[in-house]
Amino acid sequence: METNFFTNPASAAGAGTAGSTPAANGTSETQQMFTKLLVAQIQNQDPLSPSDPSQFVQQLTQLSQTEAMQSLASLTSNNAGILQSMQVLGLGAQVGSDVMASATAVQLDGAKVGGAVTLGSNSSKTTMVLTGTDGVAHELALGPLAAGSTPFSIDPTAMGLPAGSYKMQVVTSSGENPPVDIAGRLNSVRLGSNGSIVLNIANVGEVAPSAITAFNGKTNSTAVAAAGVANTSL
Repeated sequence: METNFFTNPASAAGAGTAGSTPAANGTSETQQMFTKLLVAQIQNQDPLSPSDPSQFVQQLTQLSQTEAMQSLASLTSNNAGILQSMQVLGLGAQVGSDVMASATAVQLDGAKVGGAVTLGSNSSKTTMVLTGTDGVAHELALGPLAAGSTPFSIDPTAMGLPAGSYKMQVVTSSGENPPVDIAGRLNSVRLGSNGSIVLNIANVGEVAPSAITAFNGKTNSTAVAAAGVANTSL
């Protein structure tokens, strides 16, 4: 644990004595260096024009403030790590749940995929454009839609869409670019290489937790499987 003037008053008081041993009393490297510089400054000051004692007090205050800021930064970092771990545990308990996630692309494998589009105003003609990796655009007519959230379904077989990833864009008569949510199952939760939380959602892929717009619970098959695992463990 990092030691400073606030967490270890005894070591702070002993830092100014020449016979103290910084390594033994747990003072930080910053305090050791400051003590050496302060002693050297006192020893080499002009006897005919000694330094103002208030300057030493000011330097001690600045050191204390620096140590306090370092301690606060370390505490904040530790708290952030704890909160992140709690978030991972909370999301991990939702693995297997059906969710809605904001997305700009959808992954198709032949099965129907549900979703919802949210309009800010009425649209007399609404079309979803699905563009594959080959650059070919496929249109899905959604018809006239009222403002608000409207569900839709993508049937790859009926549209002749091979398996793959498709970018989504909704074209409206009002000219707005509405957000699109895709329904899928939360498959896994993991920590990324940079410490961020990464969710893997069926039909969507890997997204951040902020992409989830709704938790719809677990299907009966998922609940039965979970109960079977629990009974087996007993």
